This record gives sequence, C-alpha cells and structure tokens, in this order.
Amino acid sequence: MSFSRRAVLAGAAGAAFLGAGRARAAEPLTLRRGINLWPWFSLTREFPAPRTDYDWPPFQLDRPVPTVSDLGRLRRAGFDFVRIPVDPGPIVAAAPRDRAILLDQLIAAVASALGQDFAVVLNLQANAATHHWTPAYLFGSETAPGFPGYLTLIAELARRLARLGPDRVALEPVNEPFQACGAAEWERVQKRMLGAARSAAPSLTLVATGACGSMIAGLEPLKAKSLAAFEPLLFTFHFYEPYLFSHQGAKWMSEPFYPALNAVPWPASRGTLETTLAAVRARMAELGQPTAGRGAATYRETERVLKEYFDARPDRPFIEGYLAQVRAWAQRERIAPGRILMGEFGAVRTGAGIAASAPADRARYVRDVRMSAEALGFPWAFWNLFDSLGLLVDDVSRPLDPAMIEALGLKLPG
Repeated sequence: MSFSRRAVLAGAAGAAFLGAGRARAAEPLTLRRGINLWPWFSLTREFPAPRTDYDWPPFQLDRPVPTVSDLGRLRRAGFDFVRIPVDPGPIVAAAPRDRAILLDQLIAAVASALGQDFAVVLNLQANAATHHWTPAYLFGSETAPGFPGYLTLIAELARRLARLGPDRVALEPVNEPFQACGAAEWERVQKRMLGAARSAAPSLTLVATGACGSMIAGLEPLKAKSLAAFEPLLFTFHFYEPYLFSHQGAKWMSEPFYPALNAVPWPASRGTLETTLAAVRARMAELGQPTAGRGAATYRETERVLKEYFDARPDRPFIEGYLAQVRAWAQRERIAPGRILMGEFGAVRTGAGIAASAPADRARYVRDVRMSAEALGFPWAFWNLFDSLGLLVDDVSRPLDPAMIEALGLKLPG
C-alpha cells in the first residue's frame, strides 16, 4: 500500500554536447551522511500579482539560517555533506547588479560549508507556492517561458561551483520535478539542464532524478544509459513513505485531512486505530471541524485512510520493500549503490496544539529509514536542520535533538 503526497504523480548547445562523447572524470563525488539546510536561500518576499519581482533583499529576513557554529556542530556530530536548497526565482528575476550580489552570497555560503570540511550538494528548488516563478514557469517543458533563464542560471552556477573544487561540490539542477512518472517531456527537459551544466563545468558532479516528485516511482522509468554523456553523475530519490506517518499535522499537504492527523504511531503495531481517531477528533475540535453529521466529509476520509494504514501495519519491512525497488533499478541500470542519493527523508516533529507524532515514534521511523538505506549502500540527506521536520529541538536556541542524533547513527558533539 502506498501513501503518497501526489497521485502516482541550452538547446542546440546541449545537443552538440551530447554528440561530443568526450572523456569524463572517473568517479562522482562520494557522499555518505548529509543534512538539508532549507531555508537558507528560500522563503522569499515576492510582490503580489500582477508584479513578478521580489523585494530586496528577496529572502525573508527572519528565516533561520545556519551559522558557522551550527555547521561546526553538525560536522562534529558526523555529517559529511550538506544539501543547500536554493529558490531560483529571485536570481532569475534579478537585475544584473542584484543577480551578482545573490550569486556571490550563495557561493560564499557554499565556501563556508566547505570551510567546515563538508562536501556540498547545491540544489535548485523552485517554489510551487509562489505566483509567478513556479516550477511550471521555469521548467514545465522545453518551451516554458522561464526555461532559457533557468538554463542560464544552471550554467552559471556550475561554472562557479567548479572553481571551488569539483571533488567537493555537486550541482542538483532541479528538485522534485512535477512531470508524470516516465514522461518523455521530463527526459528532454532534464537532458537540457544537465547539458547546460556539463558544458560549463566538464568535471563537476551533477545529480539526476526521475519525475513525479523524485519519488521512487519516478526513478524506476529512468534510463541511466541515456544520461551517460553527462557523467560524472549521481542519481537521487526522496523518501517519506508512508506519508500518513511522516506528514501527519502538515498544513501544506493538498489532502485536507493532513492538518488534523496526529498520534499516528510508528510502527503501526505500536498503536490502535481507535486511539489515533480519538486524537484526530480532539485535533479537529481545536480546528473547529465537524466529526459527525453533515459537513464531516474530511473526518470520514481521515477515518478511511487511517483504517488502511492500520490494516497494512507498516513497519521496517514496509520501508525495506520500497527501497528494494531502488536497488532493483540500480542493478538493472548498473549503477553502484553509492551513486544513489536518498536526498530527502524525515518526519514532522510537532503539529500545532497536539503533538503530530510522539518523539519516540519519530525517532523509530527515522532510524528505520536510515538503517534500511545504509544496508543497501545508499547515501542519505536528512530533511531538515530547521522547521517542523528539523534536527533541532527549536530554531531559536538551536540545541540538537539527542533522539534524532541517535536515530541517525550520529553522536552529540562535545
């Protein structure tokens, strides 16, 4: 049974490059245990429509960003790389002077992480919640209005990152592409992205992904041989299954029942449907949502999906079954496990009012996913340092969560 957040959801220069067949660096960047650093270059201040520009500076001033001290603690805890998501909208939209400033700030952040002995994966992560510089506008197809500017940014970033040392940095040109699993349009779009980066940086490690949100179902149709011209390459997927556990309490999910979900146990055998439904009813009462009679459609749908969850009894073998699909893909495509990055995984820490998941359940889930990935040889990047899925106890005082550190197989720094 699958619980998913989606329904399972430079042109001529690039073409010339594909035919060039020139030699590659032998091996891509080696990664092991990483952490995402959103929203360092995310959470923007765009003006409302009909304007399409951003305030200056374009990123929210009160967003949490990692300090040098934070980075040092993470390195001492045992992480060896960081993944830095970047909203490309403000950079693509900026006038030349402001664009140069933003790019300099971004490269300085990468250099700061390198200075703490991290490897760095820089990821372009377009914001679907904005009104203009959306994934569809930037890379929805080869004819998307923003695609030329997006390719130009990819090439510019690749060029700058390569100067920092191609053995320490990688560029991931896109995050969770929304195109359908196996879509031919996505194959064409991704090749254009990789071609733009490779033409600018011959030896830089690049990161490829499947469509439908970088889910495993999107990776499976991907043909690694068709991307051989862009080596050195890593391949990535994201893992949050089952979403009813990992995203309980999440207000950003499209399905209306997620905000009220809480007390969903991991594994399912550690709780009961009746106990979880009682907690959901209490949460819906806080939200002013009916749970009986007319208007209770959301509760009835919640009851239905939770029954499916408890009937399926997901546990670590459930996770291992999903990741075995990635292993089968890797064997078919002759890709070494160390080249397959589980670029995101994690679970919501708390929901408003009522705990979304008990700390022990969250720790068990994170441990199970992490150990299952490591058993297959996949490097991973935990989502996230900050926010409701974060590694920190809170984003103000910033202590590391001991339970999460242990679940990730790391150690609290002294």
